[in-house]
Amino acid sequence: MWQQSQAGWQTDTGAGSVMQHRLRGLSGKLLWLTMAFVMLAEVLIFVPSVASMRLRWLEDRLNTAAAAGVVIDGLQPAELPRAVQDDTLMATGTKAIALRKDGTSRLLAADHMPPQVDAKYDLSDVPAFQSIGDALYTLLFGGDRMLRVYGPIGDSDMIIELVMEEKGLRQAMLAYAQSVFSVSLMISLITASLIYIAINRMMIRPMRRLTHSMQVFAENPEDPARILPPAPGNDEIALAGRHLALMQEQLQKTLKQQRNLADLGLAVSKINHDMRNILASAQLMSDRLVDVDDPMVKGFAPKLVRTIDRAVGYTSEVLAYGQASEAEPKRRRFRLAELCQEVRDILAIAPDSGIDFVDSVAADIEVDADSEQLFRVVHNICRNAVQALANHRLDDPGALRRITLSAQRIGSVVAIAIDDTGPGLAPKARENLFTAFRGSARSGGIGLGLAIARELVLAHGGTIALVEKPGPGTLFRIEIPDRPVALGDWRVRA
Repeated sequence: MWQQSQAGWQTDTGAGSVMQHRLRGLSGKLLWLTMAFVMLAEVLIFVPSVASMRLRWLEDRLNTAAAAGVVIDGLQPAELPRAVQDDTLMATGTKAIALRKDGTSRLLAADHMPPQVDAKYDLSDVPAFQSIGDALYTLLFGGDRMLRVYGPIGDSDMIIELVMEEKGLRQAMLAYAQSVFSVSLMISLITASLIYIAINRMMIRPMRRLTHSMQVFAENPEDPARILPPAPGNDEIALAGRHLALMQEQLQKTLKQQRNLADLGLAVSKINHDMRNILASAQLMSDRLVDVDDPMVKGFAPKLVRTIDRAVGYTSEVLAYGQASEAEPKRRRFRLAELCQEVRDILAIAPDSGIDFVDSVAADIEVDADSEQLFRVVHNICRNAVQALANHRLDDPGALRRITLSAQRIGSVVAIAIDDTGPGLAPKARENLFTAFRGSARSGGIGLGLAIARELVLAHGGTIALVEKPGPGTLFRIEIPDRPVALGDWRVRA
């Protein structure tokens, strides 16, 4: 029983804290601001209305006294008995009543005339701002003054005058102000409640939903169930919700890619250790082949040594991508044709494969670059082209399978073009062409080759791009600029 009571108390406390939080939050501020603005509007309406009420009250007294004055004036020259005068003064709430007619003034009724009058008001012509000022003064500071009020009787030339205390007027104005305040407070509460309910449904609830989704998603960003379900509608909050859901999906994909990259790095680091040992042994054996007298061995041994040396270098730098930038290029001027020939030798395209490798690079073209890094770039693209052509099934057996490697120097820039007649790239591969793990140019690839090639070219201050061409296949263009020459070095060469 005690536990049930405690649970009920906790529920009540939780509900109370939620209500307290909402009243202190944006919805509570909106409620208070709405009430304050409605009350301000009521105050702006109240000031002229209380001034109008004051004039109406004085006019009512003046009209009552005018009716009695006209009757009494018809009885002249007889004088009213004292009792009748007292009843007339009590009915009009005045101290004295006088009537002006034909230039003469007649005191119709009077009782205990005050020694002086503190203020006088002509109701025939009352300016609006003066009426508001007089009303505020009476409401805030009045009550003890003696007033003289006068005005015309209808359309005649007669004028009725009253002498009265301000106390009754102030009490009537205070009662009117209290009534207006009560009605204004009720209107402000009803208006604020309606606005609060409407804004809470249209804005506060959706915003609270967005905030809750952010908090829940932040606790476990990899959980697909925590992505915000898009809400229907075309307003700004619904649009923000859809953008938030899209951002959460993209963030999950990025986190998944980073996790895959971390797993890949761990796996490669394990393989890398054993691979370096194997390549080191192969390097020792290949060094011994140089001493063999066989002419055929002497022909391919240097190429084998260079290939194994490159493999050793790659295993030493295999973890560089994604963890650190590539090494700074060690640039020098060399003949591009020699590098292209070496790429062709390493590819070792079989004569019966049907793939024709055309090397049209002029022998005199020199490029200012890191030979090893540029080799990796050209070799990566050419190897992709060979694999694409080898896996491509042609409808026409006699169709051409060709890779064309060409280059030209334009001023201080060497442009290298690698063109193939393969199937080309899929639209998805084009969208993420140079993005690691997403821009694979062939089926089964991991998408690192072009990403590494782009990084190496950018390190040289160059560009690499896929060029549109009318026929089938792909065309990559690589541009490598020469290093800026210092003025002192140029003078030495000159």
